[in-house]
Amino acid sequence: MRTLTKTLVILAGLSLAAGAEAQNARIRLLATGGTIAGAQAKPGEYGYKSGTFNVQDLISAVPNLDKLAVISGEQVVNIGSQDMNDEVWLKLAGRLNAALSSPDVDGVVITHGTDTLEETAYFLNLVTHSDKPVVMVGSMRPATAVSADGPGNLYNAVAVATSPGARGRGVLVELNDEINYARNIQKTNTSSVQTFSSVNRGPAGLVNTGKVTWFQPMDKKSGGFSVDGLTKLPRVDILYAYPNMSVDLIDAAVRGGAQGLVIAGVGDGNMTQPALDRLAQIAKSGVVVVRSSRVGSGIVYRNNEVNDDQLGLVASGELSPGKSRVLLQLALTKTKDPVAIQQMFNEY
Repeated sequence: MRTLTKTLVILAGLSLAAGAEAQNARIRLLATGGTIAGAQAKPGEYGYKSGTFNVQDLISAVPNLDKLAVISGEQVVNIGSQDMNDEVWLKLAGRLNAALSSPDVDGVVITHGTDTLEETAYFLNLVTHSDKPVVMVGSMRPATAVSADGPGNLYNAVAVATSPGARGRGVLVELNDEINYARNIQKTNTSSVQTFSSVNRGPAGLVNTGKVTWFQPMDKKSGGFSVDGLTKLPRVDILYAYPNMSVDLIDAAVRGGAQGLVIAGVGDGNMTQPALDRLAQIAKSGVVVVRSSRVGSGIVYRNNEVNDDQLGLVASGELSPGKSRVLLQLALTKTKDPVAIQQMFNEY
């Protein structure tokens, strides 16, 4: 812990001008592990172990955090986000909605690893039913690294959660002085601190040493789904398209119990003709198929190069394969009708 504190001393000059309203805000911190709570095996080494420090370590290690808000913490899990799964999602959603329903909580900040942060953020965005601020935060460098980015990110995330402008915007993500909507954000680099970007739309706002500037509101819905009482989510698999793609993996996924498939297609959600023909067959059998794209930006338009109406497929629009999977899992808790699910993809 002493090493962690020494690493963070550069943050001592963070701005204290948060205002009386922010200082009185009551923020609940839900910790799940990740790089932000990670430690190197040896100083200066590239490798590290996620989830080494706990929620109280994170809170106490950030200078002046208590000047922003009254912070309380809870360790939901302590894992690397590569190990995130549906069970943890359901547990986290339950703890988040419980915190938001409390009159003693004005907003929630969630620490999370960056590998699957965008999927967890979008999932929570769809199952959270409150206009109170929810801000997810992580880091690209472990807590013991030189110039660790986690403490500054956490400080700014709490500042965003205390901002009146954060209310009603759904789940937000704060890293590297940018605020992004959960629906839009993507990880774009394996190791750079400037990895997260809303590639199609741009950020929701900026935050610098606690000072928040807001940009455009989101035009898509949040909430709308409930996981209350659920112990598992429908199985949805993602298959990657490539030259000479066969039908073998499609058949294996269906045999394995997939109720839905997302294809990370080439270009505008395309794939080989044999694969497309087989997907049309399984769509008629009741498995919902979504065409997304392995390309990092752009829109998969309905009926553009593939006749989705005729084949019974769903077009993902702006959503990446990972987020298409999240939305399809939740959509399947309501219906298997591809027309109704297409409407959900248009609205959320």
